[in-house]
Amino acid sequence: MNDSHFYPIGTPGQPWGPAELTQWRARQVRQRSYADEVLRCIDRLREIFDVSSYGEVVYGDERFPLMVIRSRNWQPLLPTVLVTGGVHGYETSGVQGALRFVDEHAQAYEGRVNLLVVPCVSPWGYERIQRWNFDAIDPNRSFREGSPAQESAALMRLVAPLRGQFMAHIDLHETTDTDASEYMPAVAARDGKPLEFHSIPDGFYLVDDTANPQPAFQQAIIQAVEQVTHIAPADTQGGIIGSPLVAHGVIQYAMQALGLCAGITGARYTTTTEVYPDSPRATPEQCIAAQVAAVCAALKFVC
Repeated sequence: MNDSHFYPIGTPGQPWGPAELTQWRARQVRQRSYADEVLRCIDRLREIFDVSSYGEVVYGDERFPLMVIRSRNWQPLLPTVLVTGGVHGYETSGVQGALRFVDEHAQAYEGRVNLLVVPCVSPWGYERIQRWNFDAIDPNRSFREGSPAQESAALMRLVAPLRGQFMAHIDLHETTDTDASEYMPAVAARDGKPLEFHSIPDGFYLVDDTANPQPAFQQAIIQAVEQVTHIAPADTQGGIIGSPLVAHGVIQYAMQALGLCAGITGARYTTTTEVYPDSPRATPEQCIAAQVAAVCAALKFVC
């Protein structure tokens, strides 16, 4: 793309400063309610599960409680499975998929695994339907020591005492058309770098860990999700979003090196799901169902 397609904030080739960050914040409009769409759903689960706050995100005069849902009869000798959604707040099916999984399926795993579910890691981003947080930071590149993202740091504090107990971590995401129209240009503008453009894959895919590949685990999830929605094919370069396919519907990232959420537990089995809600072949309901199917398939594999 040339400069005529550049992001409307900043100067090409120059990273943002405080003025540009202020301009970007002014463009972020609250479009939905975390309290109504997430906290209210979590409250209804209190009779069956242990629900608590693991911290708070504070931006100016806005405060968002961060909530975790746990198996009520936690047994230290059982393996622990972490499910996360909404690391990128705009990824609706990850949040709603995590909530639906707990509501409809989590009780079936009582006494088999300890479940730890964080449905919405980034509530400010959820309300703005935004990938970044208030500081124009991507939480899913910020899971590292000294994290600059409140959301990432809080989740790492929650997980830290349980490291070594996790069997699996399923992190629920979406890839949307706005990744190309909004976020790729925004990243280039923010960082003062050339725009790197990748076509958006039409369908569901998974991201495995380059440092700890688990191909059988990934394929078990792919096979389950195929019953709900279609799997993304390779692009004309033989990959997905710039990464080569290593198997049907699977690419790999270096999770810990990149500061990704799915790298925080040290679990043997980890995956990042990616659904495509803008596909003409999938509905929002199918996207939520695909996330639920992925979690259930992962648990079936490890239990």
